[in-house]
Formats: sequence, structure tokens, C-alpha cells
Amino acid sequence: MSNVVIHANRLSKRYEIGAVRENTLRGQVAAGFQKLGRRDKIHGESPTTLWALKDVSFEVEKGEVLGIIGKNGSGKSTLLKILSRVTRPTTGWVGIKGQIGSLLEVGTGFNPDLTGRENIYLNGAILGLRRQEIDRKFDEIVAFSEIEQFLYTPVKHYSSGMYVRLAFSVAIHLSADILMIDEVLGVGDAAFRQKSAARIQQIVKDEGRTIMLVSHDPGSIRSLCTKCLYLKAGALEGEGLPDSVVDDYLTDSIGATPGSNQATKVEPRHAKI
Repeated sequence: MSNVVIHANRLSKRYEIGAVRENTLRGQVAAGFQKLGRRDKIHGESPTTLWALKDVSFEVEKGEVLGIIGKNGSGKSTLLKILSRVTRPTTGWVGIKGQIGSLLEVGTGFNPDLTGRENIYLNGAILGLRRQEIDRKFDEIVAFSEIEQFLYTPVKHYSSGMYVRLAFSVAIHLSADILMIDEVLGVGDAAFRQKSAARIQQIVKDEGRTIMLVSHDPGSIRSLCTKCLYLKAGALEGEGLPDSVVDDYLTDSIGATPGSNQATKVEPRHAKI
């Protein structure tokens, strides 16, 4: 029986820069003017088209920690949003086995006027936890976040580090089979980042869950991940062991000297359907 829990097949995502939604009268009028303005342009793909992802294919097995690395705008967050079903791909498809929990942006779902306690319940509900499950895990969430003394303070008065601790604490206490985390380990103090990394290793080892981690921090990718993808301008540039993929990324980014192992350069894959 296959251990593959995520199968991404030739995923692509296109955005139209400056496109106006047409679900309101105002939007329909604005969209009409946009179309009129484009009539004199050369036929073919519009210069306002942006491909955030281009023909990306890969597989993730149960219990893997998959790191995703690349420069800003390389498609990392777009990929997680597609896998989390926040947005749909323009082309391609993805098959997922199991429940997904995601922390795509720190503080997503937080209401600044509500207290930390109230936001735990709100954010937990958004991420898929039931009230009884939040009650059961509440003390553990608060203890991990280290915001006990500010529990009844509106989160608009929190520092960015407090925001991170609370949001991450709620996310990692999900009962999801697959946890997707976007850039969380790059924010906050060193002690909390170290504790968060240890928690990720624990839930993989003890609970067999699968993690997808987007990070700009090569150290986190090297130490936490069992496999790595390197995205460049929306395309899958490299795939393989973290050390070799990170070496290629650093070479492209800052001219660092890579190690002896090289990541596999990825050619477009045509999965059997």
C-alpha cells in the first residue's frame, strides 16, 4: 500500500495583475473598461499575466518533513494555498490523503479586539478544532505560547512575537494528519524558534504526522526536513535531500559555495493518469 499522502500533478497558477472581480455592478463596469482598453493590444498572452506556479509536480510520503525554499515571489505560499484548498490551481490537480491543518499567515483569523483567550477559540475553530477539543487542549496551548499573563488582553496590544507564539501554538495542537506551516519559524525570539522546532520533530516522530514547511532559513530546512523542494520563479528548480537543495539555492541566491552533493535538477514530469 502506498505511503504517499500528497500527490501534486503539474500544478500551475495564473494571476491577472490588476484584474477586477466582476461579482458586483461596479466590478462589472470596471472589468468592461479593462476589456475595452485591451482591444488594441497584440493577440496572445496579456502582459499583465503572472504565473505564480508553473507545472509543479511532486509527492510527499506519510511522516516526511518537506521543506520548501526559494526567494520571495517564487511560488512557495501559492503552493501551500493550493494544497490547503484556499485557492484553486489554474491547471493540474492534487490528491491528498488525510486531514490538513495549515498556518499560512501568522495571526490569520485573529480578531484584534478579542482577548488572547477568545482568539484561541476563534482561531482553533477556523483551523478545524471543535469546542470540546479546544477545551481539552487549552491549558497546553497557553503553556506552550507563554502568554499566560496576557491571556485576557486584546491581541491588538500584543507584540509580533506574542502573535507568533499564540498562532503557532494553536496550529501545532491540531489533530490534523498533515500540517502546513508558512514562514513561522523565521519570526520570534531564538528560544521560541528552538522550542517550535523541537515540537515539530516530536509530532513527526511520536505521532507520525506529515509536515510541509516554508522557510527562508536554510538552517531550519537542513535540521528539520527530510526532503526539500526549491522553487524558482514559480518552477520546480530542485528536489532532493535538504543539504544539496539548500546548497543550490544559496549558490543561486548569494553565490555561496555548495557542498559536494547536488540537488537533482527537475525536468517537467508527466504523471500517468
